[in-house]
Amino acid sequence: MATRAFLRLHYTWIDIGTPNVSFLVALDAGSDLLWVPCDCIQCAPLSGYHGSLDKDLGTYNPAESKTSRHLPCSHELCDLGTSCKNPKQSCPYTLNYYSENTSSSGLLVEDMLHLATNGEHSSVHALVIVGCGRRQSGGYLDGIAPDGLLGLGFGNISVPSILARSGLVHNSFSMCFKDDDSGRIFFGDLGVSAQQSTPFVPWEGKYRTYIVEVESFCVKDRCPRKTAFQALVDSGSSFSYLPEDIYNKVTVEFDRQINASRFVYDSADWEYCYKASPLKMPAVPTLTLMLAVNKSFVVTNPVFLVYGKEEEIVGFCLALQSSQESLGTIGQNLMTGYRIVFDREDLKLGWSRSNCRDLDDSSTVPLTPPAQSSTENPLPTNEQQSSPNARAVSPAVAGRAPTNIPSAAALHVVNWLSFSLLLLAHLTVILIGFTYRRLLHSDGF
Repeated sequence: MATRAFLRLHYTWIDIGTPNVSFLVALDAGSDLLWVPCDCIQCAPLSGYHGSLDKDLGTYNPAESKTSRHLPCSHELCDLGTSCKNPKQSCPYTLNYYSENTSSSGLLVEDMLHLATNGEHSSVHALVIVGCGRRQSGGYLDGIAPDGLLGLGFGNISVPSILARSGLVHNSFSMCFKDDDSGRIFFGDLGVSAQQSTPFVPWEGKYRTYIVEVESFCVKDRCPRKTAFQALVDSGSSFSYLPEDIYNKVTVEFDRQINASRFVYDSADWEYCYKASPLKMPAVPTLTLMLAVNKSFVVTNPVFLVYGKEEEIVGFCLALQSSQESLGTIGQNLMTGYRIVFDREDLKLGWSRSNCRDLDDSSTVPLTPPAQSSTENPLPTNEQQSSPNARAVSPAVAGRAPTNIPSAAALHVVNWLSFSLLLLAHLTVILIGFTYRRLLHSDGF
């Protein structure tokens, strides 16, 4: 169960501390804090993964890092500072997830995040805030993100926010996913001039996470009436969710247009599944999201394939799920074939068609930095980091995005990914996951 849960997220190797220690962290665009298992009281076991990874999973010990420093309760980014008895006390954190009693808690620490580049500097060391996760619960004890989580959200405490305030990159990042399930992530990327864009919208008056306005959801040339909704754009989710009334209209129209026989696949998470074969794959109607300011987002890959005992294609499912919440989720499966830009400077989402190879014109280099030719960037001061309107959000969990605290529906099946980052130049990060399109149907159709 632990191994299976572990394989249901996007992951990347990062290096923290001096000397540096490697961690395989899950990526979550719906949360803010970078946390790793540390001085554990209750953490997931890290055994059982030997042989499946190129290095061992580890735990973080701030006392063994020469560059670590506990964040005091008096710091602007200490949300629980008012509960401390002494302002010099180490700042505690508690992140409560949306479902399954899943949480992480511990102490906040400042330490070095190591990034490599093939530009002017051979490496960059950025001082960031790390959650020393001493106690995990729920899904984390079952092996979901056993080695930690990297939040990519709007909050001041997130790594993208700190890198931008340090002057290392623009306050933006992009993700790109190929049809073969590989992809890239670039910090500091503002996209291309020809890209389309739509503004992010605030949630309860604040920009807490990446939400856009969907004006209508079209199936081929038909756009059912009253299909407008707001959606969380979450690259950490392999699934996509629609509010129940929107879901019903879109799926009924999809079913009406497709020339294939329905099949009930009990093991799938999707309702609308159809028979197919390697020799006869029916044409799938195009799905288009009409976003605010009249911009169209054409989905290139709306279905998940189902395989039989002999690994042959036996069917496919429309990869949309119904949600009881009013906030939908645009997951990775709807972003395939695009370079998605999370432009936090101009508060907009950008997108352009991409093969994920045209994002840079230079070769990548290893993540782990060499011993010399480095530059260090101190953590910004309280005044630089604090923002009166900013608010950190808790990480997401599997299932629907909640309406009270928008977060990524992050725990979903993905495939092996190879990512790169743009940090003044380019960096290489390795992502792992599991095949998210390959559903095995043991009984056949």
